[in-house]
Amino acid sequence: MSEIKVFRIYGYMLIGHDSVPEWRKFVKEIRALKLEHALEKLYSELGSKHKVKRAHIKILKVEEIPPDQAIDRYVRDLSSLTKMVIE
Repeated sequence: MSEIKVFRIYGYMLIGHDSVPEWRKFVKEIRALKLEHALEKLYSELGSKHKVKRAHIKILKVEEIPPDQAIDRYVRDLSSLTKMVIE
């Protein structure tokens, strides 16, 4: 079984491209098996939450971090699980 990694992604997204375009900075932490999966998840989340097209998202830097250095509490707690019981 593959180990899930935590990626921290830095970039800019174009908000309000019609009337008043503004580039906003973002930092997002995503759990994924591979870098390609993390980028796909990022594009999917930003597109659904902010209605941003993929062409309006610019990735500056991607780094793999240890799970205990994650700022996002959800990512950190999910990474610290050792087992899951489903009844």
